[in-house]
Amino acid sequence: MTASDRPSAADGSKPPLVYVHGLGSASTIYHAHIAADPELASRRQLFVDLPGHGISDRPADFGYTLEENADALAAALDAAGATGAEVAGHSMGGAVAIVLAARRPDLVSRLVLTEANLDPHPTPTAGSSGIATYTEDDFVHGGGFAAVLDRVGPLWAATMRLADPLALHRTAVGLVHGTQPTMRHLLMGLSIDRTYLVGGIEDDLAGRDELIASGVHVEVVPNAGHNIMFDNPNAFVRAIADRR
Repeated sequence: MTASDRPSAADGSKPPLVYVHGLGSASTIYHAHIAADPELASRRQLFVDLPGHGISDRPADFGYTLEENADALAAALDAAGATGAEVAGHSMGGAVAIVLAARRPDLVSRLVLTEANLDPHPTPTAGSSGIATYTEDDFVHGGGFAAVLDRVGPLWAATMRLADPLALHRTAVGLVHGTQPTMRHLLMGLSIDRTYLVGGIEDDLAGRDELIASGVHVEVVPNAGHNIMFDNPNAFVRAIADRR
C-alpha cells in the first residue's frame, strides 16, 4: 500500500486532498496533472495506490474486498497524519472512499466521486464485472488477464498491466459483490459534503433523484466520459476546488 505526497509548500489552512484510483489504475497517472493545477497546487495532496495496484505491495493473503481496501486506505492516511481529508475517488476508488467515510468518519471531511460504483452486481462489461466472470485461476493462470488487457484498450491497459493479476481479480470480485448496506445507501447516509461527477457523454446515472434528495451534489460534466479528469480537466479541477 503506497501513499505519496505531492511535494509543495502545502497550504495548512485547507484539508489534505487524497486521490484514489479506479480498478487497474494508478493515482499519479490519473491525477498528477490535476494536482499541478494552480487552483490546487498549494494544497497538501496525496496519491494513494491501493494494494495490488501501481507501486503498492501485492499481498497474496489479502482479500481485496471494498472493506479491506478501505481499511488499507485508512492505514495509509493514519500513517500520513491526513485526518479530515477531502477524498477524490474515481470509479472503484470512489466506492472504496465511500466505505472509508462510513467506517472512519474522522479521516474524511468531503467526498468528490467520479462515476463511482454505487451498486453491486452490474451487467458484465470489460471492467470489473467482466473480470469477475472468470474464476481466479482462469484469470491469473488461464489467460484471462491477457484477454482483458486486449479488450480494455491502450489507455486502461497501460496501468492495468502493472497491477497484480491476483489482486486485480479479487478486487473486481469484491467490487461486484459490493457492500451491505450498498455503497449507494452508505453514501446517502453520510452527513459530510458529497459531490458526484457524471460524464455527460453517456449520462446514465441511476437513482439520481434519491441521491440529490439525500444531499449529494450531482454534477454532469460536459464533453466527458468515464475518465473526466482526462476528458475535461478544467471542470474536474473546479469540482475538486469546490467552485460551484
